[in-house]
Amino acid sequence: MSDRDSGEFVARLHGAVGGLPADEWDALTDGGNPFVSHAFLAAMEESGSVGGDSGWTPVPITVAGPDGRLAAALPAYLKEHSQGEYVFDHAWADAWHRAGGAYYPKLQIAVPFTPATGPRLLTRHAELAPALIAAAESVCRDNGLSSAHATFVEPAQVPFFEAAGWLLREDIQFHWENRGYADFDGFLDALSSRKRKDIRKEREKAQEDVEIRALTGSDLREEHWDAFWSFYQDTGARKWGQPYLTREAFSVLGRTMADRILLVLAYMDGLPVAGALNFIGSEALYGRYWGALVDKPFLHFELCYYQAIDAAIALGLSRVEAGAQGGHKLARGYEPVRTVSAHYIVHQGLRTAIADYLEQERAGIAGDQLLLDERTPFRKL
Repeated sequence: MSDRDSGEFVARLHGAVGGLPADEWDALTDGGNPFVSHAFLAAMEESGSVGGDSGWTPVPITVAGPDGRLAAALPAYLKEHSQGEYVFDHAWADAWHRAGGAYYPKLQIAVPFTPATGPRLLTRHAELAPALIAAAESVCRDNGLSSAHATFVEPAQVPFFEAAGWLLREDIQFHWENRGYADFDGFLDALSSRKRKDIRKEREKAQEDVEIRALTGSDLREEHWDAFWSFYQDTGARKWGQPYLTREAFSVLGRTMADRILLVLAYMDGLPVAGALNFIGSEALYGRYWGALVDKPFLHFELCYYQAIDAAIALGLSRVEAGAQGGHKLARGYEPVRTVSAHYIVHQGLRTAIADYLEQERAGIAGDQLLLDERTPFRKL
C-alpha cells in the first residue's frame, strides 16, 4: 500500500501506531477516551495482541499539517476475519463469498476488541474529517479491498460518514447514567421498590465470605495481572475459543496506563478468585473484561456492574459503559443506548443488498429500544 495524494493533502499509511509520535497522536483528541490513546493502541501492538497471525494488521492512516506534525489520523487495521469487532458482518461475508467475491481482507476503523463508542476520525479540525474518510475509501479501491467499517462511532462524527454516503448500522448497548447520585443508595432510591430490594439481596449474597479490592495506579502489580489472566483465559476460552489479548498486554497496559485502569478483584480465604477490568475516561468508566474461577451467585453482577457504579459515583463520572450485549443489565439500572457503525462497500451490488438488510434491521432495533425503554427498573413518575 502507498501514500495517497489527493492534490490537497497526503494521507500516509503506517505499519504501527507505536511508531508514531505519542504526543502528536494524543493531541488529535481531547484525551477523554482511553482506547484511542497512543498508549492503548501501542500496547495492543507491543504485546502481540494485534499483528502477526492475529488477523488484525495495523495500518493507521495519518494526514500531516503544514508544520509536518500529525493533523489527523484513523486507527485502522486490515482484517482477515470478523472476530473481535462486536458488530457482526459474518452473513455479509458469507453472501459475498457465495457470489464469488472476496470479502477479506477488509479495512476496519476501530479499537481492537473494544465495543466502546468513541472518536474514529482523530482530529481537532473538523474540516479534515472528510479527508480522512476519503483516504479510507481510496485505500479500499486502490488495494482491492471489499469494504471499510468504522465501528462504535461517537454521535458527533456520524454525520461525516453519512455525508460521505457510508451505510449506517445501529445496535443497542446498556449504559448506567449518573443522575447526580451522592452514593449507591441514592441510585437505589430512584428504582422501584421491588428492584431496589432485589439488588440489595444480590449484593449481600455476592459479598458473603468475599473481600473486594479495587486497585488502580501504583497499587497494580504483576501478581494482580497473573491472577486476572487466569480469570480472563477462562472467560475468553468459553466465549471466543481463545482470548483476544495476550498475557503481555496486561503488563504493558499496567505499565503505561495504570492511572486509567480500575481492576476490581474478589478474594476468598485470601486468594483472588474473580476480577473485572475497567478503564477510566474523563466522563465514563468502561467495563471491559471479567472472569472467575468460582461459581458464586451474583458475583458477576457485583464486580462488573455494582462496583462500577460505586466507582463512577466516587470519581464523579457521568456514566458506566459495561460492554456489548447483556439484556440482564437492564434490571440492574443499565439503560438501552443506541450505538452506530458506518460501512463503505465498494461493490455496488453488495452495497445495495446490505442497504436493504440494514433498513429492515433498523426497524427491528427501533422496536427493541422502545420495548426496553418501557422495562427499565426506575420508578415511574
